Amino acid sequence: MSPPSCRHTWLQPERRFGVVVVGVGRAGSVRIRDLRNTHASSAYLNLIGFVSRRELGSADGVPQISLEDALSSQEVEVAYICSESSSHEDYIRQFLNAGKHVLVEYPMTLSWVAAKELWALAEQKGKVLHEEHVELLMEEFAFLKKEVVGKDLLKGSLLFTAGPLEEERFGFPAFSGISRLTWLVSLFGELSLVSATLEERKEDQYMKMTVCLETEHKSPLTWIEEKAPGLKRNRHLSFHFKSGSLENMPNVGVNKNIFLKDQNIFVQKLLGQFSEEELAAEKKRILHCLWLAGEIQKHCRSKK
Repeated sequence: MSPPSCRHTWLQPERRFGVVVVGVGRAGSVRIRDLRNTHASSAYLNLIGFVSRRELGSADGVPQISLEDALSSQEVEVAYICSESSSHEDYIRQFLNAGKHVLVEYPMTLSWVAAKELWALAEQKGKVLHEEHVELLMEEFAFLKKEVVGKDLLKGSLLFTAGPLEEERFGFPAFSGISRLTWLVSLFGELSLVSATLEERKEDQYMKMTVCLETEHKSPLTWIEEKAPGLKRNRHLSFHFKSGSLENMPNVGVNKNIFLKDQNIFVQKLLGQFSEEELAAEKKRILHCLWLAGEIQKHCRSKK
């Protein structure tokens, strides 16, 4: 999808959509900040409150409301789901069934089957279901996209390192790391799984997932997620083309307002400004990534 700024002139809104934010962790707090500031897309949205399992009363002057009230309120037309990944599916289902539009942080669900069901439900209800992918709005990705276009890939690898994540809350590493998979699919097209292994040392909170993929032209791609206490968040990449190589990312600048850019896309969907073809292509990519993540999980778990 082309960047929102290139494709849209914001007009004075005729109406505002009432929004509730579910979960006030890092992503939820940024969402609330963007909704409260005077941005072009925020003018179409009216922040009504937030839902949290913790008793907070209010956050930055925004009132806490119960999940029941958010679901039943006529005023609430949109839910931003910013809770931990394991709860996404249940929240999306509840808000769609209540007739609300949904924006959800990735991964939308921890199962391809559930994602397909939820999309069918959104279509049946005539509601927008939007999965956030801020990694596609990063300066690094824009740089890579330009570098890769029109080149023949011989082989590539992407290694991501970070501190540990709880699988119960964030899903199997192929799901919690789905933004890396999304990069590879967005750069090189649909991929097939060759092999996947998981090395774990629970007592050290150490985990290393190694996934061998290949493109439709049979070029090999290796994706590795390595997590342990003290490991810095970092991406190491290496792509070899017939016409040369790309080793690691140059410093391409600060990622400014990526959640806001995502909100712009969501509001354009609410206003019906994306073509059926664009929406279908995005849905196909998201479902392909979720399906691959599920296959990787099966492969790793079958080795146990």
